[in-house]
Amino acid sequence: MLLTAAGILGKIIGFFYRIFLSRTIGAEGLGIYQLIFPISTICFAITVSGLSTSLSKFIAEYKDKDPTAPKRFLRACLLLSGILSLAAMFVLFRYSSFIAKNILLEPRCEPLIPILACSIPFASVHSCIHGYYYGKKKAGVPAVSSFIEQFVRVFFVFLLYQIHTEQGKPMDASAAVWGLVFGEAGAFLFCMTALLLSKDKALIPSGFKVQGVGRKLVSYSIPLSMNRLALTLFASFESILIPSRLGLFGYSQSDALSVYGVLTGMALSIIMFPTVLTNSVSVMILPVISEADSKHNTDKISQTIYQTIFACLLFGSLCTAGFLFTGNLIGDYLFGNALAGKFIRMLSFICPFLFLSSVLSSILHGLGMPGYPFILNMAGSLMRICFVYFLIPVYGIRAYLIGLLLSQVVISVCYVGVLWKKRLQGNQ
Repeated sequence: MLLTAAGILGKIIGFFYRIFLSRTIGAEGLGIYQLIFPISTICFAITVSGLSTSLSKFIAEYKDKDPTAPKRFLRACLLLSGILSLAAMFVLFRYSSFIAKNILLEPRCEPLIPILACSIPFASVHSCIHGYYYGKKKAGVPAVSSFIEQFVRVFFVFLLYQIHTEQGKPMDASAAVWGLVFGEAGAFLFCMTALLLSKDKALIPSGFKVQGVGRKLVSYSIPLSMNRLALTLFASFESILIPSRLGLFGYSQSDALSVYGVLTGMALSIIMFPTVLTNSVSVMILPVISEADSKHNTDKISQTIYQTIFACLLFGSLCTAGFLFTGNLIGDYLFGNALAGKFIRMLSFICPFLFLSSVLSSILHGLGMPGYPFILNMAGSLMRICFVYFLIPVYGIRAYLIGLLLSQVVISVCYVGVLWKKRLQGNQ
C-alpha cells in the first residue's frame, strides 16, 4: 500500500512536471532532455540493477538464519555498486563529446552528459538501500525516498525557473538534468540518514569478509544485469534512432527533436499514467502465483490468469475510450500542443495490451519462467527497431506508433499462448 501510494503520488508529480517542462524548455528542449535517458538507464543496468535485486533475495533468504547477514550483504552491495558507479561517472565525464556526437547523434547533449554523470553514484547507493529494505519487507523508506526524489527534483527546477525569469534568461534542458541530480542526492541523503538512525545500525562495521558475500552477490547479479542491459541497449538504440530517421523523412533537426519530445515527454507520459495501478497488481500477483505453483494449485493459477486477462482488457479498454475522447483536450489545455493530443489518441489503443503484458510477465516470473518475458521483450524491441529504421523514413512518426502497437499486441498474444500451454500441461 505504501509503494502504491508513493507510485501514484510520484506519477501525479511527474505528470505536472512534464507539463511544466513542456512550457518552459519547449518541445525541442524536452526532446534533447529525453535523449540522455538511454545513457542513464544503461548506467543503472550496469551499476546497480542486478545487485539491488540480488541484495533483496539474499537478505530475505539469510535474515532468519544469520542476523548479521543483512548488514554484510548491504555493505558488500554498496561497495560493489559504488565502484561501478564511480567508473561509469568517469567514463561519462571523459567521453561526453564522443557519446553525444556518435551515440546519441546530437551534439547539443554534450554539456548535459557530465551533469547526468553526477547523479549516478547517488542513484546507485539509494537503490542499494531500497533493495536492503525490500529484502526485509519494509517499504516505508523506499516509498518516502521515491517521493523525496520527485519533490526535490521538481522544487529545484522550479527554483531555477524563478531565478532565470528574474534575470530575463531562457531556461534550457540543463536545468532539468540538474534537477535530476539534486533529486537523486535528496533521496541518497534520506536513505543514508534512515540507515544511520535505524535500530540495526546497518552501516556500523562488525568484522566481516567482503569477499564471501560479495562473491554471492556478483554471481547472482551478473545474469540479471546482462538481461537488463540487453533490453536497455535495445530500447536505447530504438530511442536514439527515432530523431535521425525522422530527419530522413524530411524533418529538420529541430523539428525532429520537437516531435520526439512531444511523443516521449508528453504523449507517452499520459499513456503510461494508468500503469501505476497495473504495476501495483504486478507486484502483488507474483507471490500469489509463486505460492500457488509451489502447492501445485493449478485451479487457482488458472482462475488468477483468467481474472487478470479480463481485468486488464476491461481496464485497458476504458482507458482507450477515455484517451480517445479527451486526447485533444489534454494536448491543447495541459501541454498547449495539438500534436501531443493527436499522439495520445493514436496511442490510446495500446492500453489493453500494455497493461496485459505487464501483469502476465509478472505471472510468468511467479511460475519460475523468467526466460519468456526476456525473449518476448527482446522480440518486441527488434520489431519496433525495424519499424523505426525501415519505415519512419517513408511514413514518418506514424510508422513508429503502429510498430509500438503491433509489438505490444504480439507480446500480449504470446504471453497468453505461453500461459495457455502451461495450463494444459498442468492439467495433464
